[in-house]
Amino acid sequence: MDTIADVQSSVDKRNMPINQVGVKGLRLPLSIICAAGKQHTVADLTMTVSLPAEQKGTHMSRFIELMQTQHDSIDFAVLRQLTTAMLDKLQATAGKISMRFPFFRQKQAPVSGISSLLDYEVVLSGEIQAGIYQQTLQIIIPVTSLCPCSKEISAYGAHNQRSHVTVTLVCTESIAIEEIIDLVEQQGSCQLYGLLKRPDEKYVTEYAYDNPKFVEDMVRDIATALKTDTRIQSFTVESENFESIHNHSAYALIQYP
Repeated sequence: MDTIADVQSSVDKRNMPINQVGVKGLRLPLSIICAAGKQHTVADLTMTVSLPAEQKGTHMSRFIELMQTQHDSIDFAVLRQLTTAMLDKLQATAGKISMRFPFFRQKQAPVSGISSLLDYEVVLSGEIQAGIYQQTLQIIIPVTSLCPCSKEISAYGAHNQRSHVTVTLVCTESIAIEEIIDLVEQQGSCQLYGLLKRPDEKYVTEYAYDNPKFVEDMVRDIATALKTDTRIQSFTVESENFESIHNHSAYALIQYP
């Protein structure tokens, strides 16, 4: 039987190392460990490794092979194991795995108690650089914000908006997705719900009116709360408020430290 050439393992003479090479847009069903137990979802994966200058290409099929043999529910410990295994399988010194997936929570409306699902976008990432492992958790959390200035100057009413708060954490320990969602939702003018009846709509409208927040207030209040958590090494908080009276958004960002 003739030997099949392994072209990607051949020598490259351009003397140009590659920081990240791998697969992107790999969609797989996964089970995520969360505070409520386990949640099944579909993740969009990006898996990359560094490539030395002398190697022509990486072995793309090995990324897929690794995930096809992965059957454990994902948490930070399993993600670290996967990242380490990827480097071993690809014979690389650095690499990163990112998993982007929708995360759902069952929420009860504030007055009627009717139950409905609300979705959040989550990204779990594990990265090894220079022998050091770093894990990152990012969540996009939608909330309501009501403008304090509008409330102050108007005889009645105030304009409000739906805001997307993006929290990105570099963690030294595991943190439950629900913990960060709860923290952020407490800092909005009001939470969002998938389903509301009329008494609930009255409640959330009046609650937001009594709790006005500028976009600056939002990121400062969230950052102040995150600073007290010793499991968080660093973080970025962003809020984009989709204005109801403008055709642009209000935006603010805090990086710490």
